[in-house]
Amino acid sequence: MAEIVNTHQAEAWNGYEGEHWADRYDRYDAMNGGFNAFLLDGAAIGPRDRVLDIGCGNGQVTRLAAGRAPLGGATGVDLSGPMLARARSLAEQEDVANVAFEQGDAQVYPFQDGTFDVAISRFGVMFFADPVAAFGNVRRALRDGGRLAFLSMSPLGETDLAKVFAALPPLDEPAVGHDGPLSLSDPERVREVLEGAGFHSVTSRKVEAEQVWGRDARDAAEFFAGWGPIRYNYGAGDQLTDTLTEAMRPFERDGAVRLRGSAWLVTSRR
Repeated sequence: MAEIVNTHQAEAWNGYEGEHWADRYDRYDAMNGGFNAFLLDGAAIGPRDRVLDIGCGNGQVTRLAAGRAPLGGATGVDLSGPMLARARSLAEQEDVANVAFEQGDAQVYPFQDGTFDVAISRFGVMFFADPVAAFGNVRRALRDGGRLAFLSMSPLGETDLAKVFAALPPLDEPAVGHDGPLSLSDPERVREVLEGAGFHSVTSRKVEAEQVWGRDARDAAEFFAGWGPIRYNYGAGDQLTDTLTEAMRPFERDGAVRLRGSAWLVTSRR
């Protein structure tokens, strides 16, 4: 495996968190997949493009990108061994041949200069230890004029998920600029980081999608209670699951728990 500088995230994604995501890949894809079209359309992937998927996880977006580039291909890079194993297995099951998956830290991964036409990420770029250095490394991997498109979380207060969190004891939201899920939730911060890394023509557009969290309120609550940040901040137990079940109940509709989510779609160029 290539050099790792983001050791804290590497430990999480090769431990409980990575196993949870890999074992429940279909759940996480149902939760985040509603944003896929925004990302792939924003990346404007052409049939011959070489695509880099940063923080590819279980590889759904990598495989979809490869489908849009049948004469090119897609490479996914991620810290998580368990998730990459799942990504490779799913690509084989779906007979997607023009993909590759590499384990490594995108901040320091030894990409060849100018290898890719476009870099994409679905919620995989918010955790860099040094975001300017990381995006600078991604920029180096792109050809001149290459494109970057990614999704990052918007502030929780603007989503249905905030109503679920309201049922739990309050937590301090991570500050913008830290290496957490909300680190790129401010478009001005995003612009500073990307321009500092050498990108230009930076745009941020708010997009919304339905997120499916489970079959019913109890199922969604059990899934949510097992998510790493919830376990870390609240522990586990029946009381937590009961509380989350009641918080999820208003969102039961048409045989599933459906929350409206929002994100920033960010695009820029090398």
